[in-house]
This record gives sequence, structure tokens and C-alpha cells, in this order.
Amino acid sequence: MTVHLYASEMATRAAAHDHLKGQLSLPDYYGRNLDALYDLLTERREACEIVLHDFTRLTDTLGGYAHQLAETLCDAAENNPSLTITFLNQ
Repeated sequence: MTVHLYASEMATRAAAHDHLKGQLSLPDYYGRNLDALYDLLTERREACEIVLHDFTRLTDTLGGYAHQLAETLCDAAENNPSLTITFLNQ
């Protein structure tokens, strides 16, 4: 399964978590924070590639939070062999 995340849909932290929840089909109990995202991603067992489009734009809109999000995604992928992360700057 490939999931596409778009910077254009993540102009605020709240919008980012809405987009993450929708695109990743996260459960209703998703806590809408990076710790909760990490927990849910590391629990996944089905193969999943997350493609984050236009990371540069995301850093322009979310600043340091974009880097925290990227770190969370990468940490989750390091701890879950079923998960891969790709960053695109287009």
C-alpha cells in the first residue's frame, strides 16, 4: 500500500493531523500528536510506503514542526520493517 501525504493539505498542525488521519486511515482514538502517530505507525503490520510530497513547502508552513514530523516518520520506519518513507520536493 502506498499513502501520499501532500504539504498543500498541511498548512497548520491541526490540518496536518487531519490529513494524516485521513490518508493513513488512522482510528478515531488517534491522539492527533506525534507520539500517537509514532505508536500507530510502529504497530502496523501490512507493508506501507508513505510518500511525503513537497517537504520544502511543508517546512515553509510548519517550520520546526515539519522537521519533528519527518523525524517521527523516519523513527517509525526504523522500528517497523513494514514501513518505508519517501520525501519528495516537487
